[in-house]
Amino acid sequence: MPSKLTRRTVMLGSAMALASGAIVPAAGQESLDGAGMPYAAFDKLPHERLQVQESEIAIGFGDGPMKLSKPDILTWIAHSARAVSLYYGRFPVGALKLLVLPVDGNGVPYGQTWGDPAAIRIRVGRDADAAALTADWVMVHEMVHLAFPRLKRRHNWLAEGLAVYVESIARIQSGDLTEMHVWREFKERMPHGLPKAGDQGLDNTHTWGRTYWGGAIFCLTADVEIRKATENKMGLQHALRAVNRKVDYNTLWPIETALATGDAEIGMPVLTSLYARLKDSPQMPDLDALWRDLGVVGEGGVFRLEPTAPLAGIRQAICMPA
Repeated sequence: MPSKLTRRTVMLGSAMALASGAIVPAAGQESLDGAGMPYAAFDKLPHERLQVQESEIAIGFGDGPMKLSKPDILTWIAHSARAVSLYYGRFPVGALKLLVLPVDGNGVPYGQTWGDPAAIRIRVGRDADAAALTADWVMVHEMVHLAFPRLKRRHNWLAEGLAVYVESIARIQSGDLTEMHVWREFKERMPHGLPKAGDQGLDNTHTWGRTYWGGAIFCLTADVEIRKATENKMGLQHALRAVNRKVDYNTLWPIETALATGDAEIGMPVLTSLYARLKDSPQMPDLDALWRDLGVVGEGGVFRLEPTAPLAGIRQAICMPA
């Protein structure tokens, strides 16, 4: 396994659609837009610096005109870092190199994350405006990767599933998204993560749906099971904070060690037991029953969160900062 592992965020569903091809770099920008994080080229750029609690983010900008101003982009980065810090109780790494590359378009198409040392490369459309940054999820998604150790490639489903799940919950906790919006998205999109014919479990089925939404189903199931087992006193957020207190994306760990560290924090083997059930088997929780118990009711334009559902208290606690 290489010492520097990259993650490429791909879009999921309407807000998240698979990247269709390579982005052609602007003239003179090839050294910043290759296959790996261009650490040497990045270090030669002028930098802006953001202090986030005890952490420092060094931000470099690729060449090219942009509709957005640098202050707009710095505010977006700081706001995203705040959401991640709120979820984890701190910013996940002590130092981060963050490269912003202008590309064609009016949104934030995708990003990539590396470890050892921690770095993110994020593409921003030249025609993107402040509304595009307000709607963006990619920056928070990439920053969530920083909080968990690097895993073997067969365990990408956990890395990406965590980023999908935690990004959504973190943005509720920071006030950027409503509970209604996130639970509607989960209910509509998590079925993409259910096993299909020939599935051999999360560790062995590397489709788009199983990697991103199968991993997110694992995280939601773990969150609910932890809260059931602890009488809603603890959740997945507590387990993930414990992992991040020990390691971050600069460290390569076995998945078993990471899950056991989370279990030690909550005092019972919920994560390791769930992993043992799902890693080699196509079984998955009954999502329809889970939505009913959580009080996530309806679809499309007719949708509500039922306050009297059996697990409504757990649904509400998941969305509250720890």
